[in-house]
Amino acid sequence: MQSTRVRVVEWEDPLADLAQARELSGLEFLGAIITGALRPPPMALLLNFRLVEVREGYAVFEGQPGEEHYNPLGLVHGGYAMTMLDSALGCAVQTILPPGANYATTDVHARLLRAITKDTGTIRCVGQLVSATRTHATSEARLTDAAGTLLATGTTACALRRSAPAEGRAR
Repeated sequence: MQSTRVRVVEWEDPLADLAQARELSGLEFLGAIITGALRPPPMALLLNFRLVEVREGYAVFEGQPGEEHYNPLGLVHGGYAMTMLDSALGCAVQTILPPGANYATTDVHARLLRAITKDTGTIRCVGQLVSATRTHATSEARLTDAAGTLLATGTTACALRRSAPAEGRAR
């Protein structure tokens, strides 16, 4: 006999803070999410993870994987780990950007090393900037459980745009 579970996720307009965010550096923007001055992205609420620490070139996320993240094999889907890696990797890059600048991920590489289940408990993903030029940046990340056991690693490259395009112009 199946027992149905229900999970309700509530979020606010993800674009409501966009104008304010454009006035902040990447580090200020991410710090405002941590303090609650700006809303977290709906995806983080849906997947039950959050940004917990940032400084220049460094971003940390923590998450609580649950059975709602399971694949048909009874394990947390690899996309959960990939999403945490991608978030920490990108935010590590974002911390170095001035107001009005943005980035786009050009590639991500991940290595999933251990299975994750709801019993894994809180997992932590630390992203660190490796290098940055005027137009590109790279970062690396490690995903661990509470005991420090390595679950996954990742690297990324990002294209940087130091000033946002004017309204109405093609991006």
